[in-house]
Amino acid sequence: MTSLRGGTALITGATTGIGLQFAVELANRGMNLVLVARDESRLIEVSTQIRAHSGVATEVLVADLSSREQTDQVALRASQPDIDLVINNAGFGLNETFLESDIESEQRLLDVLVTAVLRISHSALPGMVSRNRGGIINVSSVAGWMSSGTYSSAKSWVTTFSESLSRQMRDSSVHVMALCPGFTRTEFQQRAGMKTETIPDWMWLDVQTVVTEGLRDFAAGKPVSVPSVHYKALGMVAQYLPRPLVRIMSTFSRGSDTKK
Repeated sequence: MTSLRGGTALITGATTGIGLQFAVELANRGMNLVLVARDESRLIEVSTQIRAHSGVATEVLVADLSSREQTDQVALRASQPDIDLVINNAGFGLNETFLESDIESEQRLLDVLVTAVLRISHSALPGMVSRNRGGIINVSSVAGWMSSGTYSSAKSWVTTFSESLSRQMRDSSVHVMALCPGFTRTEFQQRAGMKTETIPDWMWLDVQTVVTEGLRDFAAGKPVSVPSVHYKALGMVAQYLPRPLVRIMSTFSRGSDTKK
């Protein structure tokens, strides 16, 4: 397992929210960074600020992960021997029901949340295993335990996929973990057009908590990390309640398919 000290981390969705906080925290621990996002100007700005503050080497890789070609460019970079940690964080939500949204938006959601995670992980892991070090953190969501749209369905896949890889890596020093936060204060909700006024303050997490607890659980070898005590409790309830009750709960959480 990576020590999270030194080496290089590749982070998708690295210019805002959870991805940006991962970049800052890992740079403070001395890791060099490959920062991946669609917005080149923001990538350059973040890269410059982190490099000036921490002194680590930073590299920018402009990519839209809804594009197979651009995803495969990121996957190729993730396969290089200097990469010790991959954080698949890029994502977005749709604030419409399946019938209201257009099919191309649904497809882009799956391309970014599922296909990119699949292809980047498949490219990164063989080299990590051969070097017997490194790991992957896939940013999932507690929404994956609900039944509230394509987003929660995709995050369910991410969590199960990560648990499966963690099991496959059990005889090596490589580790894979799903990070499953609840509502986190980022630009995510605004970009999705999600109304948040009715969400109680106690349900909101800050990115520092999510990233700090996530990195701690990753270092401890946990296959799934659920930051904060109250979301751990809610996660247990959602996982072990009878599914008919979970489906009823999900109908009262419109917008829960845009949790992150």
